[in-house]
Amino acid sequence: MNVLWLLPGLAGVSLLLTWLLRRYALSASLIDTPNARSSHSIPTPRGGGVAIVLSFLAAVPVLAFAGLVPWPWAWGMLGAGLGVAILGFMDDHGHIAARWRLLGHFLAAVWVLFFLHGLGPVRVFGQLLDLGWFGNCLAVLYLVWLLNLYNFMDGIDGIASVEALCACLGMCAIYWWVGQPQLVWTPLVFSMAVAGFLYWNFPPARIFMGDAGSGFIGIMLGAFSLQASVVSPQLLWAWLIMLGVFIVDATFTLIRRLLRGDKVYEAHRSHAYQFASRQFGQHRPVTLTVACINMFWLFPVALAVVLLDIDGFLGLALAYAPLIWLAVRFHAGALEHVEAR
Repeated sequence: MNVLWLLPGLAGVSLLLTWLLRRYALSASLIDTPNARSSHSIPTPRGGGVAIVLSFLAAVPVLAFAGLVPWPWAWGMLGAGLGVAILGFMDDHGHIAARWRLLGHFLAAVWVLFFLHGLGPVRVFGQLLDLGWFGNCLAVLYLVWLLNLYNFMDGIDGIASVEALCACLGMCAIYWWVGQPQLVWTPLVFSMAVAGFLYWNFPPARIFMGDAGSGFIGIMLGAFSLQASVVSPQLLWAWLIMLGVFIVDATFTLIRRLLRGDKVYEAHRSHAYQFASRQFGQHRPVTLTVACINMFWLFPVALAVVLLDIDGFLGLALAYAPLIWLAVRFHAGALEHVEAR
């Protein structure tokens, strides 16, 4: 079955759905009003990320029926993605206690691991390690953290969409380069769903993603990376490298706030990208810088790790070093009155 038509069609569907969701949000007063914790200054409708959810999940069975995605992978993405999106949608429209959201996130992560039959072997310093149940526990924590950090990092116009687009398209190029076409379809189709939404979300954003969209993207990117690990351990390292901007900023910020004794579950504006957007006075330069870092730094390092069989941990350390410097440079996790200079 030829499903190439799905790519432009999916982008168009996502674009149209986002427009409809924007109209719905305006009529239902589903508006993100600026406050002291916000990085925006204009009331903006939210919830547009549902367009990514609906368009991608509708495409997954098509890929499975076409034999381009194994059915266990399809069920893993459908169940976890739908569960996380519904939870986020309910939270966007009201409020769900953090403990219940976290429980839902863990259940979604376990669902993914169940249908992937666990984490594949991990290669560290030349040694191939099958971590068994311990590795599966680490994989669950990784999925939950990626889901939540994507929520944390969706704070300025376009940044979450651009990060997902760069990571997915970069990994598609790596898959093609190393002869793994069976892995290309899910991130490629996903990137089309994100691209349709990005038209409305690119700075200055006309609609925000909302928790339904950001959490969904986080769990899907995690699922894609674990799918790749089953095929090749080096591909998992490549995904971790491609997601480096978000992983470093969110993790560095969290650790610093924990050490200071902050209530980490409360909203804040102390991520490096938030300090940077305030320094530059607008979101677009920061979002475009993230795209450039992904294309011109992280992608070449990830490609080298896979093609040249460089040790994944060493490649990760090399890729993350300048990102950590940027986190320090822009005061990630600092008190919010400390402005980047």
